Amino acid sequence: MDPHLLRTFVTVARVASFSDAARELGYTQSAVSQHIAALEQDLGTVLLTRRPVAPTPAGERLLDHAGPLLLRLDAARAEVVRMAAAPEQGLTLAVTPTALTTRTARALPSSGVTLTVLPREGIPAAVAAGTADLGLVDGLAAPSDPLRLPDVAPLTARGVAEEPVAVLLPEGHPLARRAGLRLGDLVDARWLDAPGVAPSPARLRTANGTSGFRPALRYDGTDLRTLTALAAAGHGLVLLPRSAAEGVPGTVAVPLTAPRVVHRTELLHAGTLRGPAAALAAQVDVTRS
Repeated sequence: MDPHLLRTFVTVARVASFSDAARELGYTQSAVSQHIAALEQDLGTVLLTRRPVAPTPAGERLLDHAGPLLLRLDAARAEVVRMAAAPEQGLTLAVTPTALTTRTARALPSSGVTLTVLPREGIPAAVAAGTADLGLVDGLAAPSDPLRLPDVAPLTARGVAEEPVAVLLPEGHPLARRAGLRLGDLVDARWLDAPGVAPSPARLRTANGTSGFRPALRYDGTDLRTLTALAAAGHGLVLLPRSAAEGVPGTVAVPLTAPRVVHRTELLHAGTLRGPAAALAAQVDVTRS
């Protein structure tokens, strides 16, 4: 299967237009149509309906495979290019909004660092594709358990930090004076749905093993200050690492006592580390502490 044809197919399916895909890819519309026709001939089935442009059932199945396949090709190319190139002095680090600990920040080189904040699901892809040398990703986990990350490419994950989590409440909330809270007691509470910054209501349902946790407001950004301002204004509760939840004006951070979960942070990389990336990894790897 020609990866160039596959990329064209993915783009057409995403934008639902042959002409828009042509503009995005820098091809003529005729070339895009020829790519799709060649791919369909190769696979012996129709992948896209034309009016409207939409994946057929076979096309939907191909899309499930296409993303990981293309990402692995990008990862392979990036790794080979890195091996062939002269050693770089800079470091590109992709992080989630709550993943950068003080310890890790202190370990960063004093110059030559590019820091990019991405949603959690974007970190493995950025590292695999070579747009980031290292990634810091975080999430809920049982103590000492690794995070469950998407299998986008062969990546190495190193534990960086674990800390308790807390429920962020407005100061006037009826539960704000509690010494601790069980997640099961908050099933019927209103929650902020901010998957780019904090565990989503769906993740909370999984952690607690129940239904509930209805979202009151959806926030699609990655700015932690905006999220905590929404919590302080009473738009919903949010679960955060203790270091991010404590000291927010207008709020109270109440420790989560059950289930027994922690906020875990992991450092991701692809291939063999060299230069500044290897130095940073050595300093923050908890297995060497």
